[in-house]
Amino acid sequence: MNILLWIIFGALAGWIASMIMKTDAQMGMISNIIVGIAGAFIGGFIMNSFGQADVTGFNVYSLIVAIIGAIVLLFLLKLVRRV
Repeated sequence: MNILLWIIFGALAGWIASMIMKTDAQMGMISNIIVGIAGAFIGGFIMNSFGQADVTGFNVYSLIVAIIGAIVLLFLLKLVRRV
């Protein structure tokens, strides 16, 4: 059951980030899940770098951290695709 929650959490974070970065039309459900889960790792690393807590569970703070990380990931992917 825990893995299912992480997939749903990743999908939600990836979907919100893709809407913010205006890449939602280009991405599917699987891409949103992957971006959201990877974004949680990236966001956790960024927050740890600033001395803050990383993803701490299934709460609003962790969702925001995952969305920030997913936005950074999508931004970097946009830079790579333009080159």
